[in-house]
Formats: sequence, structure tokens, C-alpha cells
Amino acid sequence: MTTQQAPGVHPTESPPEAAPMRRIPARTACLTAAVLLASLTGSPGPAAARDLPDTYVVSRAPGVLPEGIAITRDGTMYVSSDGTGALYRGRVGRPDLKPFPARGLEDRPSSLGVHTDRRGRILSVGGATLTVHDRQGRLLATRTAAAGPLGAPHLNDLVVTDDAVYATDWANPVVHRALIRGGTLGPLEPWLDIRSAFPQFPAQYWLLNGIVADESGTTLLVASNGTEAVWRIDTADRTVGRLDLGEQSFGADGMVLHGRTLYAVLNYVAPHGVYIARLDEELRTGTVTHRLTDEPFTLPTTLARHGCRLYVVNSQLNEPPGRPPYTVSAIADPTCDTP
Repeated sequence: MTTQQAPGVHPTESPPEAAPMRRIPARTACLTAAVLLASLTGSPGPAAARDLPDTYVVSRAPGVLPEGIAITRDGTMYVSSDGTGALYRGRVGRPDLKPFPARGLEDRPSSLGVHTDRRGRILSVGGATLTVHDRQGRLLATRTAAAGPLGAPHLNDLVVTDDAVYATDWANPVVHRALIRGGTLGPLEPWLDIRSAFPQFPAQYWLLNGIVADESGTTLLVASNGTEAVWRIDTADRTVGRLDLGEQSFGADGMVLHGRTLYAVLNYVAPHGVYIARLDEELRTGTVTHRLTDEPFTLPTTLARHGCRLYVVNSQLNEPPGRPPYTVSAIADPTCDTP
């Protein structure tokens, strides 16, 4: 892959007129002023459930490269493949996942973010498409994102609220939205060009990653690896501000928001691992309280929370196609008693 140096950043992607961009998980774009996160000592967490596996095998087939993860309330686990576009399904009580027969993904070579809604439907994104499947793998809907200011979209992650699905675009500084009406998903349309929050930053290096929403769906948090920051968006008026974590650098990949606790996977600048922050009531400021970086993660990309455990995807995307087996690691959540 060719790269082109830009002022103040270390790019991971080619400019729009070059060959199609490929998402590089090392996220090697950052502000020149960015500095390493200060070392933070995390308190020990509760012991992991002894009757549950510590490691889950997504696949033993070559080239799978897992990327996204979702776990339903009943413990059903879905993992996406950046390498093949397939989805895998398993249970938190069993160590092995199996291919999920999701129809309609044959032409999507990469699947990244995956989530479920309250009806048990499985939503995932990759390339330009958002797909919705039922539990049997039947394709219920496909929505295609329009090109952005820099060209073709490359959808990275998504979040489902009561009335909409929001998706980030790795290739454009754009958040897309599809409204939900009566359980029906509307068209996927450009909703917010986030450049207004930081207009002097080069458009091609925003590199939008994880996205989460509060329970009411009125506030979004969007990770931008290029700016090394998490951005807070008010869905009513689309105002954007930087989440103040008291650090110069917090370029997260995947994230989970549980109440006022933000779980984020970092895989660039800071040591690889899970970072946990406690936020204020308005989700405007917060303090990083834990960093879980001593686990044997292999380029972690995102995570899910279920019970008192965190499930972290080991993507191996730093050395594609990696080496089977491709796994998810389960670790204790040190904030288990925090609402």
C-alpha cells in the first residue's frame, strides 16, 4: 500500500485519487501534538467466572481476521471477519464459534462492526453496506451508503438506538444514519460531516472508528483515530465537541458505553489493551480509571461486555493474514459493581 505524507499526521491511507483504501488497524495517523497516555494504575478486578472459557476460537480457517463483536443478553456471541466478510456465532458458555449462515454477504469481502437490536436482529457493516439479518441468517435489509466528500465509503462501526442506526465511515469524515420507523429501516444517508468540529485538521485523516450511544439515543460518542480523540455529538442539533478525558491522546478503536462507564480498545500510541473511563452525567468529561494492557492480546480491535466480563477481539490485523486460530479473549471487568 502506498502512503502520502501530510502535515502533522502519519497517514495510513492513500489519497482519494489513488487505489481503493484499505483499513489499517494500526491506525498510524495522529496529531503531531499527541502524546502517550500517562500511566494509570488500575485496581484488580473480580475473578473471571470459573465455568466460562477464557479464550474463544472464532475460526481455525486461514485468513479470517476477526474484527467486530456483539453479545446478546442471552449470551449469544457474533463476531465479524475483516478477512472474508463472514459472520460467526457462538455462546459465552462454549469455547468454539461456528460460521453464521448470513445470506447476502457473498459480495462483501470485509465485515467490521456488528451489533444486535432488541428484536434479536443482527446488523453489520462493511464496505459501503449495512445489512440486517434475523437469527436464522435470512437477509432482512441491505442499505448502501452514498459516497462522501473524499469518495467511496468504508463503513467501520455502527450503533443502534430506538429510532436510528448510526454508522461511522473510515474513508470519509462522515457519520451516516438510517432512521427506524415501526421496526423498518430507512435509507442510509449522510447525517453529519464532522469536520466542523476541527476544520483545520486534514479531512482524509479523521479515520472514524468506534461509535456508541447513551441509553436515550440523544448523545453519541465517536472515536477518531486520526485526531487521537473521542468526539461527543448531540443528536438533536448535531453539535460536536471533544470528550475531555484529561489526556492529550485517546485514539480508540472499538468502544462500549455502559451507563457512564466507557470501555475503549486502544491499539496505537498507547499500549494495546482495554482502557476504562468514568464519565460525567452529560458525557462531556471523564477520567481514565483502568488500563488493562497486561493481557496477551493480539492487535485487539474492539470488545463486548456481558456479565462481569469483557470479551476482546484478537484481530491479528497487524500481520495479515495472521495465524489460526483466531480468537476472542475474555477478561474480568474491574468495574463490575459500577452502575
